[in-house]
Amino acid sequence: MPLFALPFPAFDPILVSIGPFAIRWYALAYVAGIMLAWLLARRIAGNPRAWGGRSPIRPIDVDDVIVWAALGIVLGGRIGYVLFYHPAYFAANPIEIFVLWRGGMSFHGGFLGTILGLLLFARSRKIPRLSMLDIAAIVTPIGLFLGRLANFVNGELWGRPTDVPWAFVFPMAGPAPRHPSQLYEAGLEGVVLFLVMLLALKRGALTRPGLIGGLFVAVYGLMRVIGEFFREPDAHLGFFAGGLTMGMLLSLPMILVGGAAILYVSRRPPAGAA
Repeated sequence: MPLFALPFPAFDPILVSIGPFAIRWYALAYVAGIMLAWLLARRIAGNPRAWGGRSPIRPIDVDDVIVWAALGIVLGGRIGYVLFYHPAYFAANPIEIFVLWRGGMSFHGGFLGTILGLLLFARSRKIPRLSMLDIAAIVTPIGLFLGRLANFVNGELWGRPTDVPWAFVFPMAGPAPRHPSQLYEAGLEGVVLFLVMLLALKRGALTRPGLIGGLFVAVYGLMRVIGEFFREPDAHLGFFAGGLTMGMLLSLPMILVGGAAILYVSRRPPAGAA
């Protein structure tokens, strides 16, 4: 083992196993992220001061939309992973598409799936669509943080080889010490992004529908691009022209779209979302 490399902790990816059924940390992270996001979203929906007046979203709406959001996360995340990262493999092994407990989710696919679910729900309840997306943007970093921690527990999505003293030797990544890029991304996409969302909320950003949503898209894209500099790209994809990775290519448009949304919304006068 190279000097200064840390051995990977002996995590068991399975929390509880009963016969053929197992509860994995990966699945638990998704459940915990959705539940915590639901609790915070309920609190925001019930706080009229955050909206500059009457809230356009009732706590009971948050109770109902959580199912739509969960379906968007799981279905979109899996479909995105299949299409963006392993289309040839899943075309040859279509039954593997449904084996979710082994991992394999794409944030960008889950992001699009969740947006679709939220927009359909908002339309059915006659809720302002941008306000629905804003409240979802505030709470999403909770799930991102827990999901990246679960990636670390699974010993997957490891970083590039390095000689930093906090490098880990991951069991399935060979003998080279590597960046714990999962933890970097947990900090960037989870902690930093969540703090940005809370700061925007505190400064009354909900009075400008679409501002927090645009901020989320732009800042997530930036944080993901930064994290990709330390993360090993998928072996079957490798690097694209200019050293770009698939994660970068999918995130760069988010920075542009989010930035454009911020500029557009910021030029409009603030008003109560109701």
